[in-house]
Amino acid sequence: MKAYDVYGIGNALVDTEYEVDDAFLDAARLPKGMMTLIEADDRDRLIQLLEQEHEHQVIKQASGGSAANTICAIAQLGGKTFYSCKVAADETGDFFMRELGEVGVTTNLDNGRPHGITGKCISMVTPDAERTMTTHLGITQNLSTSELNPEALAGARMLYIEGYLVSSTSGFEAAKVAQEVAREAGTLVSLTLSDPAMVNHFKGHFDELAGRGVDLIFCNEDEARLWTGAESRQDAVDGLKSLCPFVAMTCGAEGAVVHDGNSTRLVPGIPAKAVDTTGAGDMFAGAFLWAIGQGKSYEDAAGFANLAASVLVSQFGARLPTELIRAELLG
Repeated sequence: MKAYDVYGIGNALVDTEYEVDDAFLDAARLPKGMMTLIEADDRDRLIQLLEQEHEHQVIKQASGGSAANTICAIAQLGGKTFYSCKVAADETGDFFMRELGEVGVTTNLDNGRPHGITGKCISMVTPDAERTMTTHLGITQNLSTSELNPEALAGARMLYIEGYLVSSTSGFEAAKVAQEVAREAGTLVSLTLSDPAMVNHFKGHFDELAGRGVDLIFCNEDEARLWTGAESRQDAVDGLKSLCPFVAMTCGAEGAVVHDGNSTRLVPGIPAKAVDTTGAGDMFAGAFLWAIGQGKSYEDAAGFANLAASVLVSQFGARLPTELIRAELLG
């Protein structure tokens, strides 16, 4: 019997969230709805623009990172998880490590943390609930095979690879080695495409991961179309199925398209008054992975994941409090 339900690997970030309007994004020259990698001095200038020139205030701060959000959701639902990441021995790293520990995620961080700066993400939410992000990777840019725990990975039912890792040479190598360890141990491999910008700039990297063997792909419709070159939703799904046997593709408020290896279904979304879409895909993936781990069908798992995402987008932030998960999803 496997010791962990899901073993995740990804960039460890602490998220700082602001409410802005489209005019601010234009002033900051940021592409709406996308994630942009920035350096430390660019981050400092953006914070000055946000807080001093436009007088925006922080509305929420929490540990984040795409795969971390997914792994935390699984743990909060009752799953057993392990997360490989890299944070520094600084105050931000302490905050990140403490939050993962509070929800029961086991990590590699107990083995010590190097000096440096922990990665940070600025998330800007517009009135239409769309999120635009800038990320200073900090020390997580150097995430490598050193952060892997092969024994824990071999003891997991599923590996979950964050697509943002393709932007780093060492991170991409860590993803490939984790994939190899998983294959040898009989651990299933899942991959999330993470962001349209990643697919646009690193398509070849995703092609390589798929060619090495991915069992389950998570993505949204825009990412799927970019990766497959498809113009229609159906063609995008067909393209994904040619790359990977199992598919979970989110389609915004319409729900999600899932393929379980035999049949393809569009599972309707759950109506919600969205205020912030940050982390919706991460929550969907976490709830979906937890549900199939409980023996649910892909269709039922997608229905549960749609519900989880609808609860998430109705509040600010990329994660739900454990009490709310228990009340709204497990009650």
